[in-house]
Amino acid sequence: MLTTERGVVEEWLSEFKTLPEASITSYAAGLKEKTSLVSALYEVIQEHQSELLEPVCHQFFEFYRSKEKNLRTFTLQFLPELIWCYLSLSTSRDLQSSGCIEALLLSIYNLEIMDEQGHSKLLSFTIPSLSKPSVFHEPSSIGSMALTEGALSQHGLARVVYSGPHPQREMLTAQNRFEVLSFLLLCYNSALNFMPAPSIRSLCHMSSRLCVCGYPRQHARKYIGVKNRIPVSSEFMVQLLTGIYYSFYNGEWDAARRALDDVLYRAQLELFPEPLLVANAIKASLPQGAIKGTKEGTKCIQVEIAPTSSRISRNAVTSMSIRGHRWKRNEQNDTSIDSSDPGNLVIPEISVTNVSGDRIGNGERVKSLTENDAQHIQAMQDICAEARAEGKPEIRRQKSVRRLMEDGMTSPGRVQC
Repeated sequence: MLTTERGVVEEWLSEFKTLPEASITSYAAGLKEKTSLVSALYEVIQEHQSELLEPVCHQFFEFYRSKEKNLRTFTLQFLPELIWCYLSLSTSRDLQSSGCIEALLLSIYNLEIMDEQGHSKLLSFTIPSLSKPSVFHEPSSIGSMALTEGALSQHGLARVVYSGPHPQREMLTAQNRFEVLSFLLLCYNSALNFMPAPSIRSLCHMSSRLCVCGYPRQHARKYIGVKNRIPVSSEFMVQLLTGIYYSFYNGEWDAARRALDDVLYRAQLELFPEPLLVANAIKASLPQGAIKGTKEGTKCIQVEIAPTSSRISRNAVTSMSIRGHRWKRNEQNDTSIDSSDPGNLVIPEISVTNVSGDRIGNGERVKSLTENDAQHIQAMQDICAEARAEGKPEIRRQKSVRRLMEDGMTSPGRVQC
């Protein structure tokens, strides 16, 4: 650790102890701008034998138990790195170096599971009712909602508890370790929108290292240091995937992509169904190319919201409009046949069923007449010509489709003479 970085950390430790109560709010608001302090604190956490590690962990605890939200957020941003250091030290049996980190993680856990009145905290969400409008739907746009709106409103809103109550822990053991760490990651994910870029990047790196240490992929990733396999739980990996999914759309595409592949690799080896389902769902929903996420400004996950109002055009093509258009076309064909010259043969182009039972497609030309049909039509034209030559009134003869087919004609229509 450099002397300048050490001096920055020591100044930060002494500054908060002498800070008056009235200046805490302004002090907390300016902490996120001190990038040199943040990088120096990461160096202290990564150096397990540093003598500054214990006072830094104590300072983090003082920040977190304060009522100032910015101080709690400042402490939470180092949570992924603290978890990695604790797990790596636990695997190497270095209990002396991990003692202060374990105490800090336990303190944050015990503070989060209790509310202000000292009761166990229940983390829950409410299932929205379809009878109430929301950003996703309007009750009036649902056809059958008018019949059931009154019944649904009487039942009220359903509340689902997804975490809690959690028991207090005095120490971390192999049985409760990942129960505590999973809950801490849940608290971290609830504040992801306030986390800076180094914290999100640290989460992705921690996820990759945890999932490949002790496996053949570690050599491909070129991770050095820990060579033992670090056990993980299914719930813990799901919490990791929540943060990784957020990282894709907030400027850490490459690190998130690598972390997702490593978590999926570990989930396949462990045969964990929940991480496999979540990881494959995230992978399938990603776009083809990298997203140019902004590291500044508002951070969010992109979603598509269906429109609440109906957008069906009034001129939409329906079965009735197609049927009406077909009737108009047939009427025009019949009119043109009736008004044509009696001496000419007109065969309308309409779709009917021929002798073999095959249906002719609409708009297709009628098949050419056979030789017998041509002779039959020529004889009918000769009769009409003789009648005009003798001064007899014109003969108008019309055969139905069925009559023509009985005579052996394959082409329907009206014959005029």
